[in-house]
Amino acid sequence: MSKKLPSGFYDAWEAISKYREEHKAAVDSMGVHTAADAKAPKDEQDFQTLFSLMLSSQTKDITNSAVMTELKSAPDGLTLEVVRKWTEEELDEKIKKVGFHRTKAKHIKQTAELLATQHDGKVPDTLRELIAFPGVGPKMAHLALQICHNITVGVSVDTHVHRITNRLGWVKTKTPIETMKDLEDWLPKDCWAEINPLLVGYGQTVCQPRKPKCDICPARLWCKEGRKGMK
Repeated sequence: MSKKLPSGFYDAWEAISKYREEHKAAVDSMGVHTAADAKAPKDEQDFQTLFSLMLSSQTKDITNSAVMTELKSAPDGLTLEVVRKWTEEELDEKIKKVGFHRTKAKHIKQTAELLATQHDGKVPDTLRELIAFPGVGPKMAHLALQICHNITVGVSVDTHVHRITNRLGWVKTKTPIETMKDLEDWLPKDCWAEINPLLVGYGQTVCQPRKPKCDICPARLWCKEGRKGMK
């Protein structure tokens, strides 16, 4: 770490962590870490996780979870071989409930071919290889490494993490990529894997994009937005 921790960081972190322990969010029961069939072989589980991650952008957890459940419960299940057999149009029809489904169908088909032809059907365990797949950015790649391989080499930043860390004054950034780089410069490494599910759930329940519930936020004392609401 090359930067100092923001003032009140651990106080706000602990307050949010305690709240999240007591109040569950959609990400806890329907997030991508729950997407894979626990009874399936490891490579199949990893593929299902990556598949779910590629569906997750601009899509609510409840919708993503419903689509994944439907695909896994189909007679042929959800495997790399099955997806390779589908046409792009067939895949698009199966995932049409998620946002940007046409683009995602194209990217998933391309990724499935790359997995089969270049990676022996296995989800890679390096950031470089994962972000080489079409439609897979750093956020998805970091989560794939954490969920599939228990490897943490960076911080996964989505809109929730970007929004909340800026509201708390932990970063002053304009994009999720800038937020990721800033956090990796000072955030303690033992927080890297935890920050995404922690703040995603908090963003779903309290620190929402519009009309955040500052009145019940236990971290409002360390948040500029929250302190304004207390006046």
